[in-house]
Amino acid sequence: MTTELTFLGTGGGRYAAIYQTRSTGGLVLETEGKRMHIDPGPGALTNMSRIGMDPARTDAVIISHCHPDHYSDAEVLIEGMCKGGVSKRGELVGSMSVMKGFEGLGPRLTDYHFRMVSKHTCVSAGDVLEVCGIRTDVISSLHSDRTAVGFRFRTPDGVISYVCDTHRNDRVIKECEGSRVLILPITRPTKARIQCHLCTEDAIGFAQAVRPELILFTHMGVRMIQDGPGAEATYIENATGVRTVAAEDLMTVRITDTIDISKVRTL
Repeated sequence: MTTELTFLGTGGGRYAAIYQTRSTGGLVLETEGKRMHIDPGPGALTNMSRIGMDPARTDAVIISHCHPDHYSDAEVLIEGMCKGGVSKRGELVGSMSVMKGFEGLGPRLTDYHFRMVSKHTCVSAGDVLEVCGIRTDVISSLHSDRTAVGFRFRTPDGVISYVCDTHRNDRVIKECEGSRVLILPITRPTKARIQCHLCTEDAIGFAQAVRPELILFTHMGVRMIQDGPGAEATYIENATGVRTVAAEDLMTVRITDTIDISKVRTL
């Protein structure tokens, strides 16, 4: 069975979200007949409608941390997953800030929504759990939300790691080892680093240490989008020999024995 990624939004950061320079709707992972929506920020539901993706067929909502470009559409998506609250179903996974609140951030989900789902789990780095029957390792992040986490999904088609917004750190890189596909939040281009986020140069360290089959850039800020993320991805690929692609809104990646990329998913 094919594992598939659909990018509902590849923008990220405060200004990309405010101005929707690109959509900031996160991404969907489909494997073993289950659909998991990761970080449903602004634009998630709009883009699901554009491509005919039914919110009621969502099986899990996963939120890495408590910044609005990662969670703003979550409550409505949960209501869709639970068929308007009529069916108690689906899973909800989130960081401590999202689920319980931490240092003035959150909580961002209500008891009302917790009661809708079949299972809700607050996670921290180092946790191991099953989400929709898929073993999922919770990986580290060094971000302004100190409870932020990434996720390492052990799918039948190989390990897919989703790195959360983070400062470059050897621990985060090590936790991604063994990944076939590595999704990196490359917010800023070369020589334009900002605190608590990755820039193009950081992807070189990930590529050299992890050696995945494919690196996908997402969570791109306005400066990265304006400078041209395709050229930044090509720079990484030429420097490391690791296939590197700057994802686009509504792009689909199909993972079987090979990895195939469709630029835009349409109805």
